[in-house]
Amino acid sequence: RIREEGKDSIPEHPYLYETDVEISLVGGSCKSPIERFWNGGRAVYILQKAAHNEESDSVDESRTDDAVYATELLPKESPGPLSLSVGRAKQLISLYTMVQNPNMTSLAISDLAVLPPLWVRCDGSDPQHTCWIGAEPLKAGNKVTGVNIYMVSCDGPTADKTRLANLEELKKEHKIRHHSSVVTTKGFARYELITAAAIEDTIAESESNIYVDITWNGVDKILETPPLVSAATLNIALESGDPRSPVFQLYRELQFLLALAEGLKTGVTEWPEPSESESALKLVQEFLTDLKKKLDGDCVSGNKSEREKIKCDTSAVDSCIKSIFGERGDLDFTEQLWCKMKGVSSYQELIDCFTLVIKSLELGEIQPWIHQGSSSFLSQLIQQSYRGKIEDVALSGITPIQMLLEIGLEKMKKDYVSFLIGKSRSSLLLQDYFISTSVDLQEQVRRVQKLHHMLEIIVSCTGLLQFRHENLFPLTQICMQYYKENPLNEKQVFQLPIRPALVKKFYQNDNPEIWKVEISSGHGQKEVKTTWQVSTNAPVEHGTANNSGLFSDSTVNGSSEERLYFITTTQCSQVQFT
Repeated sequence: RIREEGKDSIPEHPYLYETDVEISLVGGSCKSPIERFWNGGRAVYILQKAAHNEESDSVDESRTDDAVYATELLPKESPGPLSLSVGRAKQLISLYTMVQNPNMTSLAISDLAVLPPLWVRCDGSDPQHTCWIGAEPLKAGNKVTGVNIYMVSCDGPTADKTRLANLEELKKEHKIRHHSSVVTTKGFARYELITAAAIEDTIAESESNIYVDITWNGVDKILETPPLVSAATLNIALESGDPRSPVFQLYRELQFLLALAEGLKTGVTEWPEPSESESALKLVQEFLTDLKKKLDGDCVSGNKSEREKIKCDTSAVDSCIKSIFGERGDLDFTEQLWCKMKGVSSYQELIDCFTLVIKSLELGEIQPWIHQGSSSFLSQLIQQSYRGKIEDVALSGITPIQMLLEIGLEKMKKDYVSFLIGKSRSSLLLQDYFISTSVDLQEQVRRVQKLHHMLEIIVSCTGLLQFRHENLFPLTQICMQYYKENPLNEKQVFQLPIRPALVKKFYQNDNPEIWKVEISSGHGQKEVKTTWQVSTNAPVEHGTANNSGLFSDSTVNGSSEERLYFITTTQCSQVQFT
């Protein structure tokens, strides 16, 4: 029933089986609780102990002989995943195996469709500390030919290295269990590069992370450092807005842009706190006065000190990023005006600033230069001023807010695109999407948000990992392609295949977050595997293991303390039906 209901979409709620088992179908975008030790990559059943409230004992027995929704039995605050006894889990696995077996004709099952794999949370009460038991059908076409049974045991956390396995002993045990004479080994290691690069003060505690996954064939010993011939994938997940980020000032500029866009929608705008230095109105007055004095031809961007001031205003504190943005010295009048007005602290100050600008245009006191193709309303007024007359403008309602939003959008688009072209030499093929003015202002703002997230990612890889063009270019293309097709998602993990040598210096003297060896024998449907893994995070959310700390009173770098690890072993056995 659950399989049928999950064909179109994954069921939102768990189901109750008998009186003690809760069944969920997990797949799609849902995070799988077994992904840390099993790479099935598709929908699975997750079985666990049902969480009963005080009224659960009075549930009508007629409703518990089959799968029913379990939401009525859940307490108001779920205590988290609960585990079943190992004996109960084995019983459930047996039932699952029986209904998949085409030889069990006595069950009179008319529909022998292949079910998704099934995994049961276990309480670790047996001597092996079993935390999961799983079953995965083996099939030839649409016919089930057998089932793989997985037993996952977990121990830890521990810093005792004598509890680490011996690779030769693991291989010997696998050969005996599966009657095989030849085995192959495959290694996997994950290193967190943010920690390893000694930049923990740069990235705040958040969902942000940069880590590398490395796989290689032919493991020689437990916890060996991956060879340089390995395959590596860089994983990048970064959230914007960290005050210690090199581009935090640009983030703040973006936040003001978002406040203006929200003001257009709701009619309520959150203005920044008044500046402790010069007000936006005073900055605009000084800017216009300077332009009036330079009608002799040097009215494009002011004197050298003024240009440097604007460059510094648009750059971040980090020297690497400052040099990149410092290269853009082509700010036109509206962009420079945005730099002055992004600190307006009230609606009235906004009106006063634009009143000064429009008056100067009407009187011909300034003849500002603007970029070709600039489409903002203020740019249109400037173009009209070249002909000696501009239309009457009513600075009321949302008009001044929209005028400021338009010039801010144009300026920030050019900032981001200039960086992406200059640093990663990104292809222009996808840029039309991000700088398009054919969509409404709200959509343009959303696309600028995407550009900023890409900037955060590229800057991190530039400043922290010292990436060069040959690596930044494909990463930028990956980000652009994703954001051309998807909404803003700062939890998205962007993946870039790299050579291990590119980041080896960040992990070669560091301990892995995960280290795993996979021992396998047989081929195709007959292949069986034994996996041994150490990890700094517990591989399960249930159970009594202490999974709160990764270190024992240790610092991130240069620690003399021992690191705590969880040890996980996954053993496989096969049940053949034919």
